[in-house]
Amino acid sequence: MQRLVLASNNPGKIREIAALLGPLAIEVVPQAELGIAEADEPHETFLENALAKARHASRACGLPALADDSGLCVREQRDARNNERLLRELKEDRKAYYACVMVLTRDGSDPLPLVAEGLWHGEIARAPRGTNGFGYDPLFFLKDRGKTAAELEPAVKNRISHRGQALARLLELLRDSGRA
Repeated sequence: MQRLVLASNNPGKIREIAALLGPLAIEVVPQAELGIAEADEPHETFLENALAKARHASRACGLPALADDSGLCVREQRDARNNERLLRELKEDRKAYYACVMVLTRDGSDPLPLVAEGLWHGEIARAPRGTNGFGYDPLFFLKDRGKTAAELEPAVKNRISHRGQALARLLELLRDSGRA
């Protein structure tokens, strides 16, 4: 596989995934470049949404597709809609984690898609810090590094983040399955 469609229109995700796959000579084509509309995400789980997005993109263009569904989980609930609301609603228990489920389908009806997940544990900072990253990154504090995700260099974040972990596991599965 040398070319795949990325089932996302999120510029941050596109940038991160393209950077991680670039050294492997895999061309990542965002679905918008192929005129593919975003898939619905009606499901309750990250896995079901990622699979729906991958199948939708692959069926639309005939290429293998990579999709993820991810989010910030606080007190075992999916993320609030924005950073301000999150800060306002969060009290003392500030533990949080990012979760990512990544799916790779060979085609739109692949009966055995590859699935990998990554979890990135941290806590919610008291105020936003940093200008790198996107979404909740300015609030996601990594105690062991003393920084938020938005204060990390992009290459470091890509290596240790939930998305980076999931993609690394997915690439291992790809190599082990002989589909590479």
